[in-house]
Amino acid sequence: MTQTTSIQPPHAPRWLAVLSVALSATVFCTTEFLPVGLLRYISQGLGVSEGTAGIMVTAPGLLAAVAAPLLTVAVGRFDRRRVLLGLGLLLMVSNLMAMLAPNFAVLVAARALFGFGIGGFWAISVGLGARLVPEQHVGRATALIFAGVSLGMLIGGPAGALLGELAGWRAAFGAALALSVAALLAQWVSLPSLHVEHRIGTRNLLGIFGTRPARIGLIAMTLALCGQFSTYTYITPFLATVSGFGGKVISSLLLGYTFIGLAGNFIGGSSAQRSVRTTLIASILFIALPLAMLPALGASRPWVLVALAAWGTAYGALPVALQMWMARATREAGEGGMALFVANFQISIALGSFVGGRIVDGFGLFNAMFFGAGLAALSILTLVLTGEHPRTIDEPATC
Repeated sequence: MTQTTSIQPPHAPRWLAVLSVALSATVFCTTEFLPVGLLRYISQGLGVSEGTAGIMVTAPGLLAAVAAPLLTVAVGRFDRRRVLLGLGLLLMVSNLMAMLAPNFAVLVAARALFGFGIGGFWAISVGLGARLVPEQHVGRATALIFAGVSLGMLIGGPAGALLGELAGWRAAFGAALALSVAALLAQWVSLPSLHVEHRIGTRNLLGIFGTRPARIGLIAMTLALCGQFSTYTYITPFLATVSGFGGKVISSLLLGYTFIGLAGNFIGGSSAQRSVRTTLIASILFIALPLAMLPALGASRPWVLVALAAWGTAYGALPVALQMWMARATREAGEGGMALFVANFQISIALGSFVGGRIVDGFGLFNAMFFGAGLAALSILTLVLTGEHPRTIDEPATC
């Protein structure tokens, strides 16, 4: 079986390099979720329905799902520094295209190009901590990189809503372009050469399916994330039309969702160290409950705030718990196995936002909320009824 073996760069630890990767992760993930806050502005500006505008989230998710495993195999032994710089350049081009897009078709094309970039970036960046710093610092470096991922996922929506309200949706993509230039320059200056000795093989890609806890985790992950993004993608129109909030208030609410989500990140990380299964079930439960209740609570602004707070905290904890579950369940799969984890994550985002859009257009926002809550409930049932849990880091591997 072939797998990637990294060559440790000299003069480690390279904390500036780690920070540059974390910055790039933040910009990539911010750009991914920027359309959540821009949805109604793009819908109005380009003359498409809000459900159709949700394709801006679906398209990059699908391309990322394809790009993650394919790029991991295709780059072979190519210097990972050059690969990351190329992906950073792709991010710049996609944001430039989006900012200047004359119609919705060009905008979707820009987002598809972006999807290829983020899929490749996720697949490669997951294991970079171990390549940039000595073994005793790997945990801290990996945490920094994932903090960038979590931060970007959480701030994309509110940043889009705020910039869309103040300066228009094109200005939001212009800001993303400026950030992508800064991230590329940071990596250009700080990243060392990152050669590898062996290339990823097909068997490494399929290693994520090697254990029953991993397979159960993938099913639960798909259901939970589809539920999340079939609703979160369309939260801006819900807050505007059902709760009657204005544009500036909505951007503030999404910003609050961000900060609460960051707190959830740390809560989830601490809790998952003690019991990753309990943390995962709890985080999905507190996504399902607000989604199920928001249609009834939508006209009551105080209750909407409570529901958003619970939802934001739970979603902040969810990616941390999922990543820890899968890392423990697929410890031997390596970079190749994590490429398929990334692919499944992106497919779930794309599928959830696409199906949610069809429900919003055909049956209304309330039914999209109920649908998302139902998928989250099915995810919980998968974890509870199977009784599976991944082994802890200290437990020995089994074949």
